[in-house]
Amino acid sequence: MRLAPYHPAVPSEPTPRGIEAALAAIPREFRDTPLFASDPLGAATGCRVTVKVECVNPIRSFKARGACWFGARRGPEAEARLRGLPAGTPGWVTGSAGNFGQGLAWAARRSGIPLTVFSSGRANPDKVRAMRDLGAEVRLVGDDFDAAKAAALAFAGATGAEFVEDGREPEITEGAGTIALECVEAVFDADTALIPVGNGALIGGMGLWLRHAAPEVSVVGVVAREAPVMRRAFESGDPSPARAAPATIADGIAVRVPVPEAIPIMQRVVHEVVEVGEGALREAVRLLHRTLGLVVEPAGAAGIAALLEHPDRFRGRAILTPLCGGNADPALLGEVPRVGQAP
Repeated sequence: MRLAPYHPAVPSEPTPRGIEAALAAIPREFRDTPLFASDPLGAATGCRVTVKVECVNPIRSFKARGACWFGARRGPEAEARLRGLPAGTPGWVTGSAGNFGQGLAWAARRSGIPLTVFSSGRANPDKVRAMRDLGAEVRLVGDDFDAAKAAALAFAGATGAEFVEDGREPEITEGAGTIALECVEAVFDADTALIPVGNGALIGGMGLWLRHAAPEVSVVGVVAREAPVMRRAFESGDPSPARAAPATIADGIAVRVPVPEAIPIMQRVVHEVVEVGEGALREAVRLLHRTLGLVVEPAGAAGIAALLEHPDRFRGRAILTPLCGGNADPALLGEVPRVGQAP
């Protein structure tokens, strides 16, 4: 029997109070990540650059922050619901390029809730392996992230699983906002925050807290030029999908279909959104490896890419940017040691 997709109505929009509450629910291994100014990055970009390093934790991305807050808030409801369904009924299902799938797998394992993740047939194999190692069932469908997400929603309708969507659930946005909360508590030095834009949870959460607690900071989103739909949706309010799959190496921000619920939040807390090209994304990965010794995936390096792509726009400014993912594609990793050496 085919069931209606179980996707609870969003209970509320994310709030600063929710961000404060989220911090206590996030496991210690994902909190209080390194925050520091980098003179070498500053010299390379003509800015004062402070980085928040979110790629040195058990899943090498920030995604567990929101996923664990979601699990703390919504896990008991999921457990109670599963008790009333036939044995073997899937608990949560999501579509993911890999990082959110890992975060939700971490949270699902802590809550004892089965998780099925749909990823693209072109997904980073290391991310797929990591999700499976965390206990998720991973199914590879379609040619891009949004095709996989559509398959996840269809699976929810067929099985009664709860569809969890990154960028839609307020808890996930609030969890991401704790990154900015930690920055403000540390009294960081910045007048501009450059934040990668995927489904919108990261910039929505960080932007919400910055506008609440540090309104003097300009919040600037960064998208890949080959995946511009979130910029267009932010500027127009129209969440229409792109016609073709994004052709970008930044799989974590390769959005073809915007999440409608994320757009109004972005419009309230974000000042502008800029685009970066593939060359700048690659060079940002190399620069971070050369200056900080970190492997950062292209989506996680998008803030640094913006400094390289738009030097006149940001030169001389004090920049804060999260390095929000370190699960680089194996093919790209092969390039880093070869081209990432000091000149």
